[in-house]
Amino acid sequence: MTIRETKRQIPVIVLAGFLGSGKTTLLNHLLAHSGGSRVGVVVNDFGSIEIDAMSVAGQVGSSMVSLGNGCLCCAVDTSDLDAFLDRLSRPAARIDVIVIEASGLAEPQELVRMILASDNTEIMYGGLVEVVDAAEFGRTRVRHPELDRHLGIADLVVLNKTDRIGEAEREELAGTLAELAPGTPVVAASYGRVDPELLFDRRPREERLEEIRQLSFEDLVHEAHEHDDGHDGHDGHDGHLHAAYESVEFVSEEPLHPRLFMDFLDRRPEGLYRIKGFVYFGVPGHRQKFALHAVGDFLRMHRSAWGRSEARTTQLVMIGSGIDGGALREGLEGCRRVGEGAGDVDERSMWGVLRYTQG
Repeated sequence: MTIRETKRQIPVIVLAGFLGSGKTTLLNHLLAHSGGSRVGVVVNDFGSIEIDAMSVAGQVGSSMVSLGNGCLCCAVDTSDLDAFLDRLSRPAARIDVIVIEASGLAEPQELVRMILASDNTEIMYGGLVEVVDAAEFGRTRVRHPELDRHLGIADLVVLNKTDRIGEAEREELAGTLAELAPGTPVVAASYGRVDPELLFDRRPREERLEEIRQLSFEDLVHEAHEHDDGHDGHDGHDGHLHAAYESVEFVSEEPLHPRLFMDFLDRRPEGLYRIKGFVYFGVPGHRQKFALHAVGDFLRMHRSAWGRSEARTTQLVMIGSGIDGGALREGLEGCRRVGEGAGDVDERSMWGVLRYTQG
């Protein structure tokens, strides 16, 4: 199912994790596999030599803002970050998603707070991704006990370098993460290979090429990865990340009951990494299109007008691993405002939805 595009805010994703967890490797992977999407990057290095910035500079060019000599989240005045976000979100830049790679010594909750406090109406907070080194997890917790707190506020945890541990250790680590971040989806990865669709919508590469009418550096990187796949000492499955995930679609021509739908979202199962699409509630005073963006525990909706010839329908795509597609569809079927699911709807029934709605 293709989700119809609507004018929306640019998601800003915070990529956090302690030194050596593999954040830059993951970021480079996202850039090389972003399809036709244009990714704006803010690299928040710690120290005067910006190694991380040097690692990604060739791939993003003028779309990158590099911050050296200190930790961005320690700044008292947030005007600097606002200026960077203003630069990347200006219409001329045509950025689809912004990724802030936090310093290995950053406090991610401060970065999240700064994004949420921004006056920039072109952006929206897109979630906190915490990258964890599976092989060094125990030692990292000893050196940085604050890791437990970071995991507790993450919207998605990437358990990186799983190729360096055995199955028994992986299961033990999964249990520990479930205790530290209950209900938060955990994605296992090697070499930072995470499907970008778990974090943002990729535009078709052909669409971007037709738009710019020239081969970009990003496309050269993409071609190089295709030609080198399987010859870099890795496992050679770089182009088949989707095999690890399932995609479940749901369409309803009947409006959804807002309370029942929010109950469904509150009960969404572990392993359901992302939900995207449009929802139609049809409640008097709230008959607009509600664009839904959820990454892990993070949930945000944006309200906009329907197109003149656009059908008032709910269209959702759910992406996860080990999920029960039939149960998810059945749960959403029960949210339709027909039969027993009709119920009474009024302004109060929308309160739960409006808590997560911008615009």
